[in-house]
Amino acid sequence: QVQLVESGGGLVQAGDSLRLSCAASGRTFSGYAMGWFRQAPGKEREFVAVISRNGGNTYYAGSVKGRFTISRDNPRNTVSLQMRSLKAEDTAVYYCAAGRWSGYVINIGDFDYWGQGTQVTVSS
Repeated sequence: QVQLVESGGGLVQAGDSLRLSCAASGRTFSGYAMGWFRQAPGKEREFVAVISRNGGNTYYAGSVKGRFTISRDNPRNTVSLQMRSLKAEDTAVYYCAAGRWSGYVINIGDFDYWGQGTQVTVSS
């Protein structure tokens, strides 16, 4: 079992930056790939970014590539999402998740543990 708690969400202006953090507790953090997902009102949850267990590989959704950066600190059991040049369409509840990633296809069903989410609102 892994417990995940996100923080860092808030209300920002378009063009601003925001950094989300996710603290993990429970089973070995470094044994899991970590992902960030988001869900806007009326929409399905979508993939944002993923990082491999040792942090060596990352992958981003096309809509955030070049603007968002995912990173992890295994000794501190944390994963972060640095978001820059935020847009109104980035408004959503952001979730971190722990699971498995082959390094290729992202399958939301492979992420077994989820945080409660943190709201990010970008005003235009």
